[in-house]
Amino acid sequence: MRKFLIVMTPIFVLGLGIAGFIILQATQPKPEKTEAPVLRPVTLAVTTVRQEPATLLVRTQGTVESQTEIDLIPQVSGRIVHVAPAFAGGGIFKANETLIQIESEDYEFAVTQAEARVADAELVLAQEEARAAVARKQWDWDEITDKPTALALKVPHVAQARANLASAKAQLDRAKLDLARTRISVPFSGRVREKSAGVGQYVSVGTRLGRVFSTEVVEVRLPLTDEEFTELNVPVAYAASDYQTAPKVALKSQLAGRAHRWEGRIVRTDAAIDQDTRLLHAIAQVRDPYGAGGSNGTPLPVGLFVTGEIEGRTLQNALIIPRAALRGKDQVYVVRDDNTLTIRTVDVVSANEDRVILASGVSVGEKVVTSPVRNAQEGMAVETLESRAEAPKVAEAVN
Repeated sequence: MRKFLIVMTPIFVLGLGIAGFIILQATQPKPEKTEAPVLRPVTLAVTTVRQEPATLLVRTQGTVESQTEIDLIPQVSGRIVHVAPAFAGGGIFKANETLIQIESEDYEFAVTQAEARVADAELVLAQEEARAAVARKQWDWDEITDKPTALALKVPHVAQARANLASAKAQLDRAKLDLARTRISVPFSGRVREKSAGVGQYVSVGTRLGRVFSTEVVEVRLPLTDEEFTELNVPVAYAASDYQTAPKVALKSQLAGRAHRWEGRIVRTDAAIDQDTRLLHAIAQVRDPYGAGGSNGTPLPVGLFVTGEIEGRTLQNALIIPRAALRGKDQVYVVRDDNTLTIRTVDVVSANEDRVILASGVSVGEKVVTSPVRNAQEGMAVETLESRAEAPKVAEAVN
């Protein structure tokens, strides 16, 4: 009996619990049915689509390079006897300024010897011409009916003397040229990038003395995508016929803790597309970058990394919206007259951090949403809050 009670007591308690739960479920009052409250329209900031002329800017980046950069290599051998103070790392020199002087005595001796050979050759020529004149008169006096030969008239002798004189003069010119080459200079103003020779060093033909570059013109190779290139309105194989009428480019960079801007021109494009990047490069040029072409006295140094903004074509009837109104790559939210939202796909011509230029997808005067929208749906009810912020009226830049 005791064992029976021990087994049945838990079962009895569990059964009572189940029965009580069923009774409570059956007797509890049913919830009252209420209608869902009507949601208030979402309040959104909007701005009006404007139409106005806009000049497109293509934004890209590149590194400043000198148009001319060369190694200094002597054309004659000898010992260096003088190095100009400007011939040092970072040194500034003018066109045709002597940077290195090679010992010239041997070459001066060669010029003197060549001048002596020219004098000898001139004497011999004068003698042969005199003999030829005598021979010609002698044949005239003899009144011989047979025509005299060229050898009898000393014609070959005169020709040989003239050839020897020409050879002597050529040797003199070569000696003078070698003497001039002991003075090493370049035909442009520039700066010294590297120096690798000094006073007392013996150099031979082909020895590398240093490296210099011109400061008269610098260039920047600016890579362009196919879309960016279409904004420039220039042919693929472009070469400017006049620097002043070439497309403008503004080169910007931080230098010495300050923002600077230099003005240049697009003078040409590369002949071929880069096989590694599949980009076409436009070449920007800045003249006198260390002088008049500088930025408020700050030069445009070789090696500086710059951002280039190139002026492209002008759109007379561009559709303008703020950048905040663009959703993703090509969508905007438009508020219709009945205060409902519609999602449009637009044709973006160009965009920057301030505003977007559209070719189609919206109309002038329509209201586009500039504020963030959660779970935007076609046809959702909205209330508008007109935005007073206007994008600055400046030229557009392609990202």
